[in-house]
Amino acid sequence: MKKHYIAILLMMFIVPLAGELKFYPFEGEFHSFRVSFGSPAFLFFLLWLRSTSFMLPGLLAGLSVLVFRMLLDWSTGDGSWTSSFLLHLPAFLYYVIYAGIFYLAKANDLYSSPLRIGMLSILAEITASMIELLLPLTYSSAAFILTFSIISKLLIAAVIRSFFVLSFFFITNLRHAEFAAEQQKEQNKHILLLISGLYEEAIQLTKSLQNAENITRDCYKLYKDVNDDHFLLTKNQLAQNILEIAGQVHEIKKDNQRIYASLTQLISDGELHDYMTASELAEIIVQSHQKYARSLGKNIAFDLQVEKTLPPLHVYTVLSLVNNLVSNAVESIQDSGCIRILFYRKEQFIAFQVADTGPGIPLKKRNLIFKPGYTTKFDESGNPSTGMGLPYSKDLANSLKGSLTLEENSPGNETIFTITLPPQHLIREG
Repeated sequence: MKKHYIAILLMMFIVPLAGELKFYPFEGEFHSFRVSFGSPAFLFFLLWLRSTSFMLPGLLAGLSVLVFRMLLDWSTGDGSWTSSFLLHLPAFLYYVIYAGIFYLAKANDLYSSPLRIGMLSILAEITASMIELLLPLTYSSAAFILTFSIISKLLIAAVIRSFFVLSFFFITNLRHAEFAAEQQKEQNKHILLLISGLYEEAIQLTKSLQNAENITRDCYKLYKDVNDDHFLLTKNQLAQNILEIAGQVHEIKKDNQRIYASLTQLISDGELHDYMTASELAEIIVQSHQKYARSLGKNIAFDLQVEKTLPPLHVYTVLSLVNNLVSNAVESIQDSGCIRILFYRKEQFIAFQVADTGPGIPLKKRNLIFKPGYTTKFDESGNPSTGMGLPYSKDLANSLKGSLTLEENSPGNETIFTITLPPQHLIREG
């Protein structure tokens, strides 16, 4: 939205100035009609501001041109305010009518068809030019006739100006699309590298799991042997068996260290595209949990509020922490409710807040929710969940010199969790 405001301000500054690069193609009663660069500049801004109402740019551009030209007349002492207003009023109507034709034609639907946009811009310019040309004569006694020469000049000017702007605009868009494609290509390469790295670690993990299975089997065999009435192992043989098991555990430890180091490198490598804007990250969280809620047959409304001044944030850190809280909120709501997600600054920290309108957490159980293994969630068969989500999130927040807290006094019986983290663990260095 900020970019649109800046573009509108630029339009209000550039269009009046471009309108002073002009020439007068007609003589006689049409001698005051000008052909300038104001119209091409206005068309470019109309195309740029495609997501806004066409009428607003038309009104603002027309008003800025009217005021600018009246101020020029005043600075040169050329006529009264009234005469200056009547002289330049057609210019104001020109931009309003031009924008109005785009609005009525619903030009936002035509951006995939440059030729149709070009024909529409020619129609808009000819229509607006003819009204600007003829309007001064309606409050004068002069007679007027639109000749073929006049219409042909208007048509030629409209074609040249419209297609010049359209060519520049769509070439710019094409370059932007090529740049976006290059970015996507780089992102795809990053994903392939990430997947290949994960594949390597999956092989290591499979080996570690096999070692764990062997240890389990050996420990159980040793347990049976020790409890057997005919236990025949000597002290040295028992010690040797225990030493072998310890060696296997040590092997698992080394494998896990390698896996951890590799995964940490994959996640924290600053050269990869691991940072996204706060708004993009929040949208990903909401979209994924909207699908999750629908899969559970729940009607949940999401209220997303992101502070615009937040810098790009580290993707994996934010998703690891916030996703768990939002998933818990979705699961806690019975059939329907609301989940509110906030990204904002809190003093010197960056904060993430997740609030839901579920049944809430009883006061006597609030001191238990961060203990490993404690859970209030059970599946359809009555099996409890692991109870490790909140303890993991709290430990992760603490390891990053931050905190994860449950708000004590929440409005409207909401359950509110707040994560606060120092910026140095979330934003790109430098």
